[in-house]
Amino acid sequence: MIESLREYDRLVEVGIGRRTDLAAALVNDGVSVTATDVYRREVPEGVRFVRDDIVDPDPSVYADAEAIYARNLPPELHRPALEVARDANAALLFTTLGGDQPAIPVERKTVREGTLYVSRVEGRYFTG
Repeated sequence: MIESLREYDRLVEVGIGRRTDLAAALVNDGVSVTATDVYRREVPEGVRFVRDDIVDPDPSVYADAEAIYARNLPPELHRPALEVARDANAALLFTTLGGDQPAIPVERKTVREGTLYVSRVEGRYFTG
């Protein structure tokens, strides 16, 4: 997943939880990462944290993002995440839990972690 995300300069991670390794690695590669979660979370140095809910988002958190990503995104959050990405004119990249299938139109990309789902915004090029 990291290889696909390194192509962007500004990212927002939805629902970072306690899995901070990906955000830390991206920041170490010079990528700007803002992490969000509905609960206050500790994040690595260099990662900006904002408490936010993708179902009732603060659009300013996502406004400058080139891409929004999430790991293990449950199907009920696929549409809200896509709406936020479209409003921000950003790509949406995510993985799901186990055998969950995407609830939105996506391109599939095989990555070490399994399948990365990519939703593109019309008029803007995103890798897939």
